[in-house]
Amino acid sequence: MKKISTIIGIVLLLSLAIFSTFYFRNKTVEKTTPTEVKNEIKKQETEPRWPALTKDSIPTMANKNFTGSDLQLVKFLDKNDFYTRYSITYKSEGFKISGILNVPVGKGPFPVLFLNHGFIDPKFYTNGQGLKREQDFFAKNGYVVLHSDYRNHAESDFDPENDVRPRSGYVEDVLNAISAVKNSSFEFFDKENIGMLGHSMGGGITLNVMVTKPDIAKAYVLLAPINADYKINFEKWVIPDEDFSGIAEKFYQQYGTYEENPEFWKNISAINYLDKIKSPVLLHQGAKDKDVPVQWSRDLAQNLKAAGKDITYFEYPNGPHTFINEQSIVMQRTLEFFDKNLK
Repeated sequence: MKKISTIIGIVLLLSLAIFSTFYFRNKTVEKTTPTEVKNEIKKQETEPRWPALTKDSIPTMANKNFTGSDLQLVKFLDKNDFYTRYSITYKSEGFKISGILNVPVGKGPFPVLFLNHGFIDPKFYTNGQGLKREQDFFAKNGYVVLHSDYRNHAESDFDPENDVRPRSGYVEDVLNAISAVKNSSFEFFDKENIGMLGHSMGGGITLNVMVTKPDIAKAYVLLAPINADYKINFEKWVIPDEDFSGIAEKFYQQYGTYEENPEFWKNISAINYLDKIKSPVLLHQGAKDKDVPVQWSRDLAQNLKAAGKDITYFEYPNGPHTFINEQSIVMQRTLEFFDKNLK
């Protein structure tokens, strides 16, 4: 009897194994028909590896609500016959951002200018560095001046993602600086009359502000701005610079090259959104600028004019990147421009 039971058990096990093999084979075939396999391959071929729109794209940021807040006068720095100078902080996307605020002497409220500095290595950058002559000049002429340090600079919080973003974190910090002013209770701000000035990289930041939130300021000034096409800036400064070693590779891994993902690169470049600009623009450029080619500003002025925008362009034949020899005329023309549009 034991032998018979054993034989029956073996037969049952073999039958079950054979049944399972055919059952699951059929199921597999049912799940992966030739048509479905072809469709899956086609789907993988047609789906983009990288998205065309990200949180840093201009259309995405244009739809975002910026809620900068908690503007604080952290420390009294200096006072003269014309203005009082403070170090400040405010909140931007969860980061504490440091900066400088110059408040004119006298009865306000005063129109507000936001100054965007150019590239200075964050390792060496100090609070308020980059546009000190402009900070002083405009405060003496009746403007509250707010100069943001941006994240990762001076006393600002550190953003580990900043290096692999297309400077959009700085754009966020500037837009949130405006929100922080508007959300503050300080009575010396004329919150209805806001202007912005940017130099070099800060000019590029200003360009992105102009196309992202066209109604946020009434007048813009660009001093030797970087290119409005981010691809050109990336190829000029990021790829060849040893200090940015590894950043270009990480950027390409995250977003793709221009050839692989052209829509992404177009969507982070202000040049493709100049039609959004609503406020007057004043552009200064030195012909002897060794950092920003004069042709970039000539092209930008021409493109703005072609788009029907209110653009005034001044070119200085012997002007370097910092306008050191043209300082008086550049500042006077800029003051007249801001006075016309903000006072």
